[in-house]
Amino acid sequence: MKAFAWRWRKLLLAVAGVFCALVIANFLFPPDMTRVQLRSTEVLDRHGELLRPFLSRDGYWRLKTTAADVDPRYLILLKAYEDKRFDSHPGVDPLALARAAWQWAVRGHVVSGASTLTMQVARLLEPGRPRTVPTKFIQMVRAVQLELRYSKDDILSFYLTLAPFGGNLEGVRAASLAYFGKEPRSLSLSQSALLVALPQSPERQRPDRHPKAAKAARDHVLARMVEDGVVAKTDAAVALRDAPPAARLAMPFAAPHLAQFLAAKHPGERIRTTLDGGMQRAAERLAAREHLYMDDGASLAIVVAENKSHAVRAYVGGTDYWGKAGMLDLAQRTRSPGSALKPFIYGLAFDDLALHPATLMQDQATNFGDYAPRDFDGEFQGAVTAGSALRMSLNVPAVMVLERIGPLRFTQTLENAGAHLAFPTRDTVPSLPVALGGLGISLADLTMLYTGIADGGTVAPLRYLADAPQGRAHRLFGPVAAYYLQQILSTVNLPQGWAMGQGLKRPRNIGFKTGTSYGFRDAWSAGFSNDYTVGVWVGRADGAPRAGQVGVDTAAPILLQMFDLLPPDRRGPPPVPDGVIRAANAAALPPALRVFRRAEDNHQAVATRVAPPAIAFPPNGAVVPLPENAATNGHAPATVTLAAQGGRAPLTWLVNGRLVGSFDRFQPASFTPDGEGFARVTVIDAAGRSDTAQIRFKRMR
Repeated sequence: MKAFAWRWRKLLLAVAGVFCALVIANFLFPPDMTRVQLRSTEVLDRHGELLRPFLSRDGYWRLKTTAADVDPRYLILLKAYEDKRFDSHPGVDPLALARAAWQWAVRGHVVSGASTLTMQVARLLEPGRPRTVPTKFIQMVRAVQLELRYSKDDILSFYLTLAPFGGNLEGVRAASLAYFGKEPRSLSLSQSALLVALPQSPERQRPDRHPKAAKAARDHVLARMVEDGVVAKTDAAVALRDAPPAARLAMPFAAPHLAQFLAAKHPGERIRTTLDGGMQRAAERLAAREHLYMDDGASLAIVVAENKSHAVRAYVGGTDYWGKAGMLDLAQRTRSPGSALKPFIYGLAFDDLALHPATLMQDQATNFGDYAPRDFDGEFQGAVTAGSALRMSLNVPAVMVLERIGPLRFTQTLENAGAHLAFPTRDTVPSLPVALGGLGISLADLTMLYTGIADGGTVAPLRYLADAPQGRAHRLFGPVAAYYLQQILSTVNLPQGWAMGQGLKRPRNIGFKTGTSYGFRDAWSAGFSNDYTVGVWVGRADGAPRAGQVGVDTAAPILLQMFDLLPPDRRGPPPVPDGVIRAANAAALPPALRVFRRAEDNHQAVATRVAPPAIAFPPNGAVVPLPENAATNGHAPATVTLAAQGGRAPLTWLVNGRLVGSFDRFQPASFTPDGEGFARVTVIDAAGRSDTAQIRFKRMR
């Protein structure tokens, strides 16, 4: 009796010793969870739709997957086929072990394995170990460790994330996207059976390389499930008729520029953005279609933001992402906006009560010290209202208004609102040319500023992350000034081509403005409806000129098409704010607002030192078309108008070293080329400063 008690005591001590050893090993040698943490970065839209995944650092498509991410039927098949007692065993299934040992003892070889899903997770966490008995024992210990540390849902998620499916596909989501082009939450019975089978032999059963083996493996799973009563025979018969996928599909690839930026900041994470998948795809299709018409190496960018939330709903940073310079995010590149910032000059003046949309202004040849701007078409309109001056984008009135409010105040207001402005040099003092594009700004920042016009004069940083809080709001100007701008910009004439195609009908209530930078390098359009603001930039990534390509003809039609693709506005037009002065004409205004006059005693204080002459047309590198003349069989000479900005008059022009003539600042300079060919155009001002452009004349055929 004593001997029996002693043996029993020894057995208990041995069991206790093994248990203590396991407990100590559990803490001293925990499972290595590196591969679970080394996941693909995922960029999602605001609804959770995958926009663009990235390879993990070790080169795999390894997308985090939980039980909630997959079809419940797949989970039923997986557990029934791989581990029937997964929900109850402690990581190792004693019944499966006993069955496998008995079959091995009776038949002399392995008939069925005893590996549980938890043991498979242990193997996947430490790949590369040889398939030996000691390795199997280590996996059993690891499985128990995992069960002690994690819930069943966690362990199942580890398997769903790490299971191999051939090539560099790991995890059910990656496999479902690559083989079926969809998330695994909507798998069919046939697809579920195939994904259950593939991890058994992922390389030999890859459907894109070994379709017959893949079909046989899937059919075997279905047969087993029918035999075990998990799947109805009729359902299996339908599933058997489906052909396995014959190729691997590309992973989702939407918003690549923004996704690249966010992935660099949040590697290995699921990043939920503010983008709307439907709007994003619509914007990308529009950009791709419009890009087909650009045969000079140009690209384009589009940003769509929601006015109230300042959330970005669509973001196209460029076209042809894998092409030359395609990875440059052109929505964030700093470029000259041309006239696109003029509304904010007027908005500040409206806010100061220095101007009203009905105030009369003079659009005429005007010197601001040594600076003498002129309108885009080289003509002057004479007496116009401030609203008409902004609507027609006249240059002289805009500079007159900027002279009143001050260039430094103007630029500081934009910068305080969050815009990042660029100047030629770090110590450049803002001057009057900023009214016409004498600074740099990105499309994203320009779009942000235009949301302020739509939102009553208040602007906040654009939001790209769904869980990011609303940024601090800044006041550009008051609601009255914003209302005036809304009324003016909503009556800007539509582009001619758009008006002809759309029957002169403006899609929803849209206010917009265009801009063209110096040398036709950048074409812009920014506009707003009640709910959305859209910004469009068109140009070359290298900044090369595009002769004759202006914002109203190049960017504005794209902007209007983008608005046509957006959901209907939910909000109505903004209410008329208190303080609005209703006046049909200048006579109905208070005397101080009827006519805008320059303060003569302030001229010297705000005068801008004249810049050296710069050739505005034809820009350097441009191909200048020479129209054919049918009356003379296409050989009649064509006249080209030369234009420059800046410089002290008179301006002297030379082409290929031959004198064209000297001209006053506002006098057009005309030149008649001999015919097609390359030419060197030079302008010299009265101070001896010069600019040169290398161009090519070419007849239109």
